[in-house]
Amino acid sequence: MFIQTETTPNPDVLKFLPGRDVLGEGSREFRNVDEAEASPLAEAIFALEGVRRVFLGSDFLTVTKDGAGLSWPQLKAPVLAAIMEHFTSGAPVLREAAAAGGGGEGHDDTEYAGETAQIVAEIKDLLDSRIRPAVAQDGGDILFDRFEVETGVVWLHMRGACSGCPSSSATLKAGVENMLKHYVPEVTRVEQVL
Repeated sequence: MFIQTETTPNPDVLKFLPGRDVLGEGSREFRNVDEAEASPLAEAIFALEGVRRVFLGSDFLTVTKDGAGLSWPQLKAPVLAAIMEHFTSGAPVLREAAAAGGGGEGHDDTEYAGETAQIVAEIKDLLDSRIRPAVAQDGGDILFDRFEVETGVVWLHMRGACSGCPSSSATLKAGVENMLKHYVPEVTRVEQVL
């Protein structure tokens, strides 16, 4: 098994491409060892010293290291070994209960009414068709949280390599906000849910 790695705009995050489906569809983020209990793969990676976060995408995963801990040259080989061991063992990526229960891999599904429902549908469509695929190339994901009709503010979750990335505010403002404001005039600004 050959696992490729790619750097991301976030120096604390490395993207791993195992050459096969990880989740197939959707994404999951594990911010701590307790959340990782839903995934044998994430659990194995969290067992390594210096791991702060694990993000599983369709055909990739990203690992966020503790900024004050080990460097990537020290941590990369153990992460590669954990990924290889997981996939050669045949164990599932998610445990049955976690796979059946979802776990917030998609946009917020709050129902909006009338014209607001159409605006939110346009926002989600732009996110899914143009923004999320580009962000996934950098090992991250952006999910819709909510739209405030009164102010025109769109709130988004940054996940994977995007979470805590030094360039995430530039991505939000220069990229995502400009695109949403261009195609959806009701949008006045974009903010990150912390």
